[in-house]
Amino acid sequence: MTRTRILSVAKQLPKYSRSTEEIIPYIKVWISGQEERFQRKVIKLFENAGVDKRYSIMDADEVFEVTSVEDKNELYRREAIELGEAALTRALEKASLRAADLDFIITVSCTGIMIPSLDAYLINRMKMRQDVVRLPVTEMGCAAGVSGIIYANNFLKANPGKRAAVVAVESPMATFQHNDFSMVNIVSAAIFGDGAGAVILSSDEKDQGPEIVDEAMYHFFDAEKMMGFNLRNTGLQMVLDKTVPETISAHFPEIIHPFLSRNDLSIEDIDHLIFHPGGKKIVRTIEELFGHLGKNIDDTKEILRLYGNMSSVTVLYVLERFMDMDPKPGEKGLMLSFGPGFSAQRVLLEW
Repeated sequence: MTRTRILSVAKQLPKYSRSTEEIIPYIKVWISGQEERFQRKVIKLFENAGVDKRYSIMDADEVFEVTSVEDKNELYRREAIELGEAALTRALEKASLRAADLDFIITVSCTGIMIPSLDAYLINRMKMRQDVVRLPVTEMGCAAGVSGIIYANNFLKANPGKRAAVVAVESPMATFQHNDFSMVNIVSAAIFGDGAGAVILSSDEKDQGPEIVDEAMYHFFDAEKMMGFNLRNTGLQMVLDKTVPETISAHFPEIIHPFLSRNDLSIEDIDHLIFHPGGKKIVRTIEELFGHLGKNIDDTKEILRLYGNMSSVTVLYVLERFMDMDPKPGEKGLMLSFGPGFSAQRVLLEW
């Protein structure tokens, strides 16, 4: 049976970064016309979000400057190409491969609009083969990093001896809403950051790396309005229901246990929890569910602290941390992320 292996993961950060401490003066100016009690609440939210630093395709002055959707999206398009190429170049170098070795390229993003999609630019700039298969994934939000791995796995299982790349680039900063003082917009600004990452996968028996043992998607019925974007005249406006952590918690047994049991495993058999850090509340919810089993998501929390939630990109940074640790043969990892729909995406790995 053909098994897909993950050969490498690499990240690429945008050129601008600010600590939360440096961002707060900008926030104070932005909310200066609001009620004093509300202002205190917003500052406290930023300070307690579990994010120490975030990166961005633009400096803080530009983030808080009111510009047109056209200008922000053009910046997103230009920077997405640069970041995507840099991330994929690093991932290929780690795997000792060239761009021409790729048979399949999946690009993932939900924070801007570009047609042709990112993959078309990468094919030209990196001189990939003319028969490389393309798949842009644009509307799966935070879950799309894992979704891309699932799609690549299915392609590779059906095509032994081939290689695929998943490239994720996100700029939530480009979606910041200047005239929206709702808690959804404020929470989004407090937890999100920009970033890019790339994964190389292979169904060539000669290649080494953790194997994808199984993968699956889980769809929450009648939960389309829990997470996503609304397209407004001011750009992409975040939708984030406050009941997301509770909803995840209620569904967790159905998301995790049947998936593992069909592989003759239980959560106790999983050595590494490679979870997407949606935000501090979701992290806390997962800790409560797994803490009593002696499992931790310290690496997930650390990625949130260092970079914030970069939507689809973030789980790839968590995966890179585990890959760099070089787990022992036979150890198992469970990748998990949540996204609009509402859905949960899972990948079971074995080193």
